[in-house]
Amino acid sequence: MAGRFYDQWQVGDRIEHEIRRTVTETDNLLFSTMTHNPQPLHIDAEAAKASEFGQILVNGTFTFALMVGLSVGDTTLGTLVANLGYDRLTMPKPVFLGDTLRATSEVIALRDSKSRPGSGIVTFLHQCLNQRDEVVCTCERAALLKGSATG
Repeated sequence: MAGRFYDQWQVGDRIEHEIRRTVTETDNLLFSTMTHNPQPLHIDAEAAKASEFGQILVNGTFTFALMVGLSVGDTTLGTLVANLGYDRLTMPKPVFLGDTLRATSEVIALRDSKSRPGSGIVTFLHQCLNQRDEVVCTCERAALLKGSATG
């Protein structure tokens, strides 16, 4: 399913995104090194083993980016003008190598654009859950969307 236009959304619309993703060691290591994040909890198995978690933690910004990415196909693909911001980002549970993540999205606010007639701002509450149905990441995303397929 492609993304929806602004006028196709209603507050309370909720989507359980079908795509799931198992996080691998390669995902975590590449993301951490590409973003110059030397945190030993992400890249040093011995340091991570000595931590309270006893294993490598997946880089939280990877988890956040994956959550948003899992949502795009159903929310804003082909209809996005711009992402305007991310708020209230939380990571209530850690993500470990081998966890399988999925995402949900709910529309929590709609507002007509003042600068782009016919377009509007949709605020989504995104949640990322692991295979145990534990919430591992949440955020609110404000997205400026095109008004309609004809506009």
